[in-house]
Amino acid sequence: MKIIFLKDVKGSGKKGEVKEVADGYAQNFLIKNGHAKPATGGNVKILENQAAAVERQKQEEKEEAEVLAKQLEALTIDLKAKSGEGGRLFGAITSKQIAEALSKQGHKVDKRKIELDEPIRTLGVTQVAVKLHHDVKATLKVQVTEE
Repeated sequence: MKIIFLKDVKGSGKKGEVKEVADGYAQNFLIKNGHAKPATGGNVKILENQAAAVERQKQEEKEEAEVLAKQLEALTIDLKAKSGEGGRLFGAITSKQIAEALSKQGHKVDKRKIELDEPIRTLGVTQVAVKLHHDVKATLKVQVTEE
């Protein structure tokens, strides 16, 4: 019997997969417990439409990330901090502070997407990578000036 898996079933199949299984296994376990449904023409068509909708959504998210990346590339964030001699900061500039400065300028970026190996501890301009999507990265300029 051909079925469409609605959930991952260990040893049998993954969600969204169409597979041929034994009639008894399909009727008495998979369909009965809601793990699968019969692969009729209508059900297969619904599965294809759902897969196409998910693909469109992923593409839209990627395009939005690319637009935001272009905006961030052209942007310079100015942050002020107290510093000592030699341009060394008292404290540091963290990804949270950068995210807050971005939100004040109207760009909502999660602090976890800002890739700082370690906090910024010196005055001047620093290039900071921002991962907006698994395929899209932007480089943001952060300028730290003395308070």
